[in-house]
Amino acid sequence: MEGEHPMTQLTTAQSAGQVLLAGFGKDGPSEALCELARAGQLGGFVLFRRNLGTSAEIAAQNARLHALTEGVRPLWIAVDQEGGRVARLGAPVVRLPPMRVLGQLDDPQLTQDAARVLGSQLATLGFNLDFAPVLDVDTNPANPVIGDRSFAREPAGVIRHARAFAAGLAEAGVAGCGKHFPGHGDTHLDSHLALPVSSHARERLSQVELAPFAALSGELPCVMTAHVVFETIDPARPATLSRAVVTGLLRQELGFAGLVFSDDLEMKAVSEGYGVARAACLAIEAGCDQVLVCEHEELTFAAHAALCERAEREPAFAARLHEAAARSLQMRRRFAARPIPQDAAQQLLAAGAELIEQRIARALAEARVS
Repeated sequence: MEGEHPMTQLTTAQSAGQVLLAGFGKDGPSEALCELARAGQLGGFVLFRRNLGTSAEIAAQNARLHALTEGVRPLWIAVDQEGGRVARLGAPVVRLPPMRVLGQLDDPQLTQDAARVLGSQLATLGFNLDFAPVLDVDTNPANPVIGDRSFAREPAGVIRHARAFAAGLAEAGVAGCGKHFPGHGDTHLDSHLALPVSSHARERLSQVELAPFAALSGELPCVMTAHVVFETIDPARPATLSRAVVTGLLRQELGFAGLVFSDDLEMKAVSEGYGVARAACLAIEAGCDQVLVCEHEELTFAAHAALCERAEREPAFAARLHEAAARSLQMRRRFAARPIPQDAAQQLLAAGAELIEQRIARALAEARVS
């Protein structure tokens, strides 16, 4: 895989940082976290509602974050903006309904147009990564975490609309990230709070859960793993930490060549059993390229130290770490954020959000979908 020019080869500390995506508190990133980015030891930031103010404030903050690396190694500035109940950004960013509603309308062009408008607005604000679309198939009405975040209750509908959504984001220069591999649609637990287990036979997984990922493996730039144990693949570890799942299934069997993200390592499904620092090492070893530590800065620093220590101790792990860092850099250069305009807040209004919202409203009225 193509890495950096030999004259700019990453140190172990830089590789350990390049695979980390960090969150921070409501008061903004600490100087220590910013210095980590300046030193080339951070892959980027993920923002949540606690970090987001007005459009002008978001644009200014993201411009400051991107400036930390002066463009030498572009950062991810990521957000979860799916639509429905998972939407960190409010108006004037386009208000999309839950993915289930777009799936029920079953107009892939409308889905793609909506995602393109969203992507254009995200890019204007300085975001270059959206943790969407959801590729989970909504087969369990009692699922506490997916439900209407899924496009459909059968794989074909998920494939149609996830493909369209990812294409719309890409047209706007924003990376989409399909989630949650190999499928979180049929679980009875929320992985934010506990560790779900799937006991489905491999044939069922191939026909349902894996089908969207298999269909889109050559199209998606990024995929996010699930903190779910799949007993018929690896009964010992959740997918995020399983080499059988990430390397064996996603990379080798499905042929996915893009960037693999872990879900947030602070979620209890992983943090309670493994701890964030150890989980970061296990996720990279499993085949993930980028790991998320979404809130507590001290855990980002702990993960960085653990990755460095293990790489210095184990040459095979060091090689895997450098590979992950190089793949992350390659993808970030592909989706490097464009300069944020000074009138970003005004340009948001020109992106067509109101028109796409009206198109969705008309389609809903005609279809009587709720």
